[in-house]
Amino acid sequence: METKPVYIKSNKVLIKGMVAGGLILLMLIPTIFIDNLISEREARQKEVVREVSAKWAAAQTISGPFLLVPYTEPAVNGEGKSVFVKKQLVVLSKNMDVKGIINPENRSRSIYTVLLYRSIIDISGVFQPKWPSDLDTSILDFGNSKLCFGISDFIGIEEEIVINLSKQRLSLNPGMPDNIISNAGLSVPVKVSLENLNEGILYDMNVKLKGSERLHFMPLSANSSFTLTSAWPSPSFDGNTLPNERSVNDKGFNAKWHYNQANLPFGPVIKNGSFNSQDLSFGVSMVEPADQYNKTTRSVKYAILIIGLTFALFFIIELMQGKPFHPVQYVLVGLALVIFYTLLLAISEYLLFDYAYLIAATATVVLISLYAKTHFKSWKTAAIFATILGSLYGFIFILLRLEDTALLVGSIGLFIVLAIVMYVSRKVNWYGSDGLHTDVIKL
Repeated sequence: METKPVYIKSNKVLIKGMVAGGLILLMLIPTIFIDNLISEREARQKEVVREVSAKWAAAQTISGPFLLVPYTEPAVNGEGKSVFVKKQLVVLSKNMDVKGIINPENRSRSIYTVLLYRSIIDISGVFQPKWPSDLDTSILDFGNSKLCFGISDFIGIEEEIVINLSKQRLSLNPGMPDNIISNAGLSVPVKVSLENLNEGILYDMNVKLKGSERLHFMPLSANSSFTLTSAWPSPSFDGNTLPNERSVNDKGFNAKWHYNQANLPFGPVIKNGSFNSQDLSFGVSMVEPADQYNKTTRSVKYAILIIGLTFALFFIIELMQGKPFHPVQYVLVGLALVIFYTLLLAISEYLLFDYAYLIAATATVVLISLYAKTHFKSWKTAAIFATILGSLYGFIFILLRLEDTALLVGSIGLFIVLAIVMYVSRKVNWYGSDGLHTDVIKL
């Protein structure tokens, strides 16, 4: 029988590299469970915030003040008969000036801290409507008018709300006669006249209101100005309109909004049913800067980078020093890298995130460096691991603190890391100590 040589490539390094790559993907599975754990803890925090806010007061939206003037209008019912229908006419302020001070308060519940606020709001203005040309003012029942003031959560009212309307001092009571403007609020019967309104009726009021999460306003005036100040250094201006003027620093913020009739989709007098229901509210949200759960979630997204580069470092050093690293040892190192995230999550619930990150990263770097020293029998090698892992965790920490430039800095950093790895590994004998060899099998 004729013999034929068959060439077989023997490359243990390739097999070991494939095993290491597979272990990298395997180690990403626990990060999914960690991500779920973070979501669970965050949901628990939000539940606590809701519980505390429900007993304190929810987010507040203030609408008004405004007048509701009843009138009757002839109409035809479904049977074709002529009837009179009762309707409400909304009279808004000609001018309104709002000045508010927001005092933040932190309340502790278990291991969580809930951000709440107290506000003191001064409102003044004048009712002096410009009547529409198609409105017959003779049908208006001014004697049964009601002054209304919308507040979304009554629990937050700290003191009786009193309004000085011309020479009248009126106490507002819960309940709205109509939900044209607001579904919830306060109202009080008032007696006004067409002559008084044409001349202008001045008003002013002081509102002390508790709330949580945000404070919003509805711009229900032909010309209005809103000013908010607070010692809270991290506001989020949101809603339909951003402030015309604002200043934010470590001592707090100051914001101003200005409106005129041209900014609004309705006139100073609103007939029943003609109010534009689009959300016109604006204001400020009292938000915590990116909390520990958001930052921990972001750090988990870099897990593949941490695990991959650490495994690559072990792989290159074991090739250079000729001391194989067992797959079980790779798994142990991977678990140490994964447990970093649980440490970070747990510690950040008690300490500031920056301190928690420093403690968790230091513990992980020391553990892996000492393990490397035990295997490679060299303090120099352990120092290399400590330096590289420490730099890697430092780089991730910088990315977590960046916002708009995180992608740019991260991409440049990864490119530099790849270049360093390629440079260090340029002299590695990827075919093992024996190189590429062949065996001959006789058939």
